[in-house]
Amino acid sequence: MQKNLMTKHIDAKHVVLIGIYTTIALSIFIIEVQIPPVAPVPGIKLGLANIVTLFLISEYNRRDAFIVLFLRIVLGCIFSGQAMTFFYSLAGGILCFVAMSVSNIILKGGNLWFTSIIGGVFHNIGQILVAMFVLKSGEVLFYLPILVFGGIITGFFTGTTVQFFISKTSKIKLFKNKKI
Repeated sequence: MQKNLMTKHIDAKHVVLIGIYTTIALSIFIIEVQIPPVAPVPGIKLGLANIVTLFLISEYNRRDAFIVLFLRIVLGCIFSGQAMTFFYSLAGGILCFVAMSVSNIILKGGNLWFTSIIGGVFHNIGQILVAMFVLKSGEVLFYLPILVFGGIITGFFTGTTVQFFISKTSKIKLFKNKKI
């Protein structure tokens, strides 16, 4: 009986932490939607909510990172009123997640700035693939080099931010656990 209660306590803690990280990612996303575009090119934005995804991939586990990412995409589309962007965000988010996860494994958790660049580039590839499907045209591929360049710059920024955050919070217990 005691063990069962302890398991429920751990599960509740896990759900609460998933909720906290989802709330952080969603808040960052909603704030970023209000920021004017950083480049005069449509589709390029900082992707600041990816900070949470990369942090979770690096410091916790991929399953929880994916849950937070998926919840942020769904809730972000609902709360921002941008339901039309759901499939673009989902395809970009999933490709970004897979690319960052693989990169993080290969780099053994190091060089998060590079992992984030890979994620930014693959996010844009995912969006272009959806655009090709929706528009039934390959002409949007001409836009890919511009988006890749944007993904490199924004990926570097978000990855460097995560590296800085981890270095500054490495002694705080809440951020030190390897499992949510």
